[in-house]
Amino acid sequence: MPISTPMPNLNKINIARRTVLSGLASCALAGPVFALDKRTATRLVDQLVGEINAAIDSGMSETKMIGRFERIFADYADVNIIARSALGPAARSAKPAELEAYIASFRGYIARKYGKRFHEFIGGKIVVTGTTDRGKFFEVMTVTELRGSAPFDVAFRVSDRSGRNLFFDIIVEGISLLSSERVEIGALLDARKGNIAKLTRDLARLG
Repeated sequence: MPISTPMPNLNKINIARRTVLSGLASCALAGPVFALDKRTATRLVDQLVGEINAAIDSGMSETKMIGRFERIFADYADVNIIARSALGPAARSAKPAELEAYIASFRGYIARKYGKRFHEFIGGKIVVTGTTDRGKFFEVMTVTELRGSAPFDVAFRVSDRSGRNLFFDIIVEGISLLSSERVEIGALLDARKGNIAKLTRDLARLG
């Protein structure tokens, strides 16, 4: 007499499959498995500093270096957070398309501005010296050494609040990039009577 094989319980299989798929989806939505920690923040800035030093040592023209820094900022900086913070309260009332255009223009503006600054570092180098946990972010300290000038401190503040490990502020000798840009962008916006479209257009030629 043939032995009958029990039929699998399709309901249980479907429930199990849904459970697994739901778990995978939850992991995907949660972002990277490895949260930002001191070592990860240090490694990020080590890589960033390596790219900046390579650009400084390349001997490329200022124009090409600015293009390189625009790519570096795209890879390592939380441009959305920096741009929104610089715009201040106006960012909350801006239309999505208007805000998107402003952020794109700000990205070029900030890259030109700091690209020119780093172009002055030719012959020098930036060295990571330590990392401090500030609670909501990590502050990675570096020392910038220039020829014929005393070394000075530059700190990169790193967080993962956008879902990626990125720096959102640079502190140069105690002066915050975020605070400085908030003042400057605020003044530019006021001069244009709060018109974000005019600010966006004019940022394309500033920096």
